[in-house]
Amino acid sequence: MTRTIALGLILLGAAPAGAALPEPVREMIDAAVATGDPAKVSVILDLARQTNPEERAELDAIAARFAEQQAARAAAEAKRKQEEIREAGMLERWKGRGELGAFRATGNSNDLGVTAGLKLKREGIDWRHKLSGLVDYRRSDGSTTREQFLAAYEPHYKIEDGLFAFGLAQYERDRFQGFAARTTLSGGLGYQLVDSERLQVAVKGGPAWRRTSLIGGGTENHLAGLAALDLDYQLTDRLALTESVEAYLESGSTTLKSVTGLEADLGGSLIGRVAYVVEHETDPPAGAVKTDTLTRVTIVYDF
Repeated sequence: MTRTIALGLILLGAAPAGAALPEPVREMIDAAVATGDPAKVSVILDLARQTNPEERAELDAIAARFAEQQAARAAAEAKRKQEEIREAGMLERWKGRGELGAFRATGNSNDLGVTAGLKLKREGIDWRHKLSGLVDYRRSDGSTTREQFLAAYEPHYKIEDGLFAFGLAQYERDRFQGFAARTTLSGGLGYQLVDSERLQVAVKGGPAWRRTSLIGGGTENHLAGLAALDLDYQLTDRLALTESVEAYLESGSTTLKSVTGLEADLGGSLIGRVAYVVEHETDPPAGAVKTDTLTRVTIVYDF
């Protein structure tokens, strides 16, 4: 405040009536423009307009030129970033997160065990690639009591603002749910319903083909419909809520999965995460129950 008042006094003292823009005022404006800071330029120009009202036209012209320069710089920077993305190799520009912790399961198995996961994402101009892997494992007294593996690859292609096409290739193994392996191939369209600083919501859907190898022997092939929702909500600067829901709808059987997560920023690249997972099969393999729940407590490292 003191600095602003002082600037105002300088500008006032340098403004003889009917004169062109005084040199001290022009020097002060030039210094503000040189910083490239719109807030500083706005303050100086506002004070100059108050103390030199007869020069408003010239001051407005200076403001317009500064705005044009800022727009040109922003456009050049955006172009530079686009060129950087286009020239990047396939092994570059990947970001990801790894997590490690413990789980508590109920349903087809009731136990405590170790969980580990990895997610990778590469953002391009039109394409986004996502790779993910997850392992839940427990072995006690020489026998395995929990063994769940999941690996997936999901490409997205941006069609226009908010609208995208997606593909999905996924492999699962969970013998306690009754299958030795399950392969899913899917593709379709999705839409980004909300894309703000604190909230992102996206939905997607399309046909899916699923091949299931049963523990007791035999293989099942089914066509299904996939519907999914992803939500990320930044509750506070250090706390976030995530929700992922997917449903595979097929004749005589439906698979539903919900993953609700709460994440706390621990500082640096570390995040504490608690996730609650519900998996429901309306027609599970013989000997398996319909609903499994899983609670994971993990430490996540972003990179």
